[in-house]
Amino acid sequence: MITCLGFDPGRDKCGVAVMNGDRLLYHAVILSEDVKSKLPQLCADYDVQQVVMGNQTTSKQWYESLHEYLPAHIPLTLVNERNSTAEARERYWQLYPPQGLGRLVPLGLRTPPRAVDDIVAIVLIERHLAAIASG
Repeated sequence: MITCLGFDPGRDKCGVAVMNGDRLLYHAVILSEDVKSKLPQLCADYDVQQVVMGNQTTSKQWYESLHEYLPAHIPLTLVNERNSTAEARERYWQLYPPQGLGRLVPLGLRTPPRAVDDIVAIVLIERHLAAIASG
């Protein structure tokens, strides 16, 4: 299994996740200004072999700048980001099941209490791995 870093780019904040196969190793929402220092550190800490990034919001600018400070031997692949935020909102409740009366609220009416950009990064990694597996 390869270790992938997923990156959901944004103007003010970005989602980051690291997975080895289906095992989640790390995930966080970070400030855009911290990406330049945080991503290379995560690549080193987790021996990342592949970086995947969403192909929508601000991706063109991020794609070019990531090549400046990510290790050159790590490939950077764009992944279809369409509907990933909606999928991440649903996944949030799988990772963090509601407690108390919140369990009675239908899934479609629940709003996660925090940004889900890191969970979008998880979804991007999973989409990339699924595309590889399907050939």
